[in-house]
Amino acid sequence: MEETQRLGSCRKGILQCLVMVTIWKLISGQIRYSIPEEMQKGSFVGNVAKDLGMDGKQLSDHGLRIVSSVGMVQYFALNVNNGHLQISERIDREEICGEADKCILKLQVFIESKLKLYGIEVEITDINDNAPWFLPKEWKMKISETSTLRDRFLLPIAQDPDLGINSIQDYQLAGSSHFSLHVQTGENGARHAELVLEKLLDREEQPDYDLILTATDGGDPVRSGTAQIHVIVLDANDNAPVFTQQIFEATIKENVPKGFLVCTVRATDIDEGINGEVKYSFGKNTEKISKMFLLNSTTGDITLAGSLDFEISSLYEFEVQAIDGGGLSNRSKVVIFVTDLNDNAPEIAITFVLNAVSENTPSGTVIAILNVQDRDSGVNGDVICSIPNSLPFQLKKTMDNFYTLVTDRALDREQVATYDIPITATDNGTPTLSTSAIISLQLLDTNDNPPFFLQSTYTSYLLENNPRGASVFSLKASDPDWEENSRITYSITDDQGSDSRLSSYLSINSETGVIYALSSFDYEEIREMKFLVKAQDGGSPPLSSNVSVTLFILDQNDNAPQILYPSPPTDGSTGIELAPRSSEPGYLVTKVVAVDADSGQNAWLSYQLIKATEPGLFTLGLHTGEIRTARFFLEKDALKQSLVVLVKDNGQPPLSASATLTVVLADTIPAILSDLSSISAPVEPPSDLTFYLVLAVAFVSCLFFTFLLVLLAIKLHRWRNSQLLESGSVNFSGAPISQFVGIDGVRAFLHSYCQEVSLTTDSRKANYSNTLSNKEVCEAKDPILPGEDLNLNNEGLIVVQVSKQF
Repeated sequence: MEETQRLGSCRKGILQCLVMVTIWKLISGQIRYSIPEEMQKGSFVGNVAKDLGMDGKQLSDHGLRIVSSVGMVQYFALNVNNGHLQISERIDREEICGEADKCILKLQVFIESKLKLYGIEVEITDINDNAPWFLPKEWKMKISETSTLRDRFLLPIAQDPDLGINSIQDYQLAGSSHFSLHVQTGENGARHAELVLEKLLDREEQPDYDLILTATDGGDPVRSGTAQIHVIVLDANDNAPVFTQQIFEATIKENVPKGFLVCTVRATDIDEGINGEVKYSFGKNTEKISKMFLLNSTTGDITLAGSLDFEISSLYEFEVQAIDGGGLSNRSKVVIFVTDLNDNAPEIAITFVLNAVSENTPSGTVIAILNVQDRDSGVNGDVICSIPNSLPFQLKKTMDNFYTLVTDRALDREQVATYDIPITATDNGTPTLSTSAIISLQLLDTNDNPPFFLQSTYTSYLLENNPRGASVFSLKASDPDWEENSRITYSITDDQGSDSRLSSYLSINSETGVIYALSSFDYEEIREMKFLVKAQDGGSPPLSSNVSVTLFILDQNDNAPQILYPSPPTDGSTGIELAPRSSEPGYLVTKVVAVDADSGQNAWLSYQLIKATEPGLFTLGLHTGEIRTARFFLEKDALKQSLVVLVKDNGQPPLSASATLTVVLADTIPAILSDLSSISAPVEPPSDLTFYLVLAVAFVSCLFFTFLLVLLAIKLHRWRNSQLLESGSVNFSGAPISQFVGIDGVRAFLHSYCQEVSLTTDSRKANYSNTLSNKEVCEAKDPILPGEDLNLNNEGLIVVQVSKQF
């Protein structure tokens, strides 16, 4: 026996090592292998990489892997180095497929590089790995001594989960010559043995017999199992129990509770007494049946002992035996159908998923591959998988219960940065059950948006004379992209026709967009600047946009008025104008012309007559600068009238300039020449200041008499000298140097004079046209004044001082 088992083990090892694998490549794209059960872990099943036409040297680049199914044992593993399909768990055909004719395990292989699924079917062939066995191993039989020859009695049926030739093929009986064995084959090919009485029994001669029933299969090596049959010879019992039905059928729902009455079997025996009492038992008491159902031996009620699950088993079939008190028995079949209920919600397994994709991903890109299963059957197991229509994705069914989630249209991260995609699997049962799963997808940014400004053009204003480095203006551009693609740098570029020295005037902070002045601006030099500001992001390639900026320089009152006429003299003389004594009121004597380099109200000029020899004799136009006579001239009016004109702008604070003019009153030129020869400068009366000084000195002298006498003497001496100097001088102020230079200049001016002034705004230039008729110049050789002094006062005005000696 030991040698037989060792030989069997050796043959089994050889069979496992030399397994024959058959492969079919189906049109549907599936691959099929065939292997025997009970192979060792790590055993070779098939070369998947070769069968899929893949290069074995670059398998790691293809991402070849097995897709796991929900709630299923993973019996196979894929070697990613060589592409071989190997066994990862023990495979027992009887445990997996039971008594099914064909046992096929399905799995799916996913290639990430191609985003394709391939189905693989592995057929598990049976080997003789199970020996026949009886349950129970000891069987008691009661046979009446009145039994006739060739009577048959049922024997226990041996069990062997193997199939075909590996299942039970024969029975053998040993232990007594009174009995023989008759083996019958059923419709399904199952064999069962009957005990045949070969010799008459005599209880008084031998009350019992011990037999050995051996069941053998047809495997290689042959396996066998034995049962002890104890035959008890009874007194006469000539009627066996009879079942009311040959087959008892029942249909129950899978959710019925434990203790539920499934059905009741019933048999009758026409014998009386103990020979008519019937007891019920399972004819083939398998572990599966004994755990699921209970049989009342007296009533024949079959109740539920376990929990039914249609997905595990939808049909239960077993035999029930009825034995009377005399040992006669009969058998009947019980078939229980389990109906499916929608008690299992669909299950979603995500076999492949991308957590992030670029926003420029084309339509049709695979985001995830799902495996949806429902363990219910029929309509209850039909599953519909869906996603909301508002999302830019589409769910496509590829094969069996696999779905592919793909992009349906263009994605834009600036609109939606992250998608939480709810996937709902709903069955068609009543009531419907559903399961949801959420796939989170993040969109990666691409540089598809250039920076943009809120305005198409910008305008800024800056006061002139600004400090260097002052902030001029601030720009802000926005970029809806993310991180580096939204990092904006600013720069200044020249606008067409703008000043090429722009870089020396302005600079911009490349990060904040603040524009700074590099120099102090002068409105009179630069009034406006136009340039472009460029905003460029940090993407690759970078995107940019430009905006036009106009900077206006605002004027400040930083320029005093400039008097163009009368022009400032250079020889110390003042301008001299001639006014006939016969002039009527309103006669235009002259016009003061001035300009201001500023603009706006800073350049609005007003004229004021702040000093005159004869107040009220002349009027000055507030805005025109015209000097006109206010009344008729009188004889008492002085020959020489000195006028001081103040020109003031309208700025804040106002700036001003002054000019001094001398107006000579004479009807004719010879008359003014004679008047100038005989004129003596009047002694100006002492001013009121002198009077108050004298009073102050007198008051103080009362306290300090001695000291004040000396001080008073000195003051009187100085005052006397000043009066002597003033009595011998005549002042002419405001005469242009070009028209009055010394004695010859006075004569030429009085003889004939004409001056024209032409002004140009903003040019700050004035063109003078002086006309002096040389033919009319007096050739007087006698000097009008014996001496002359030229002085330049502090205001840049030329004062001519003529002294007459007596």
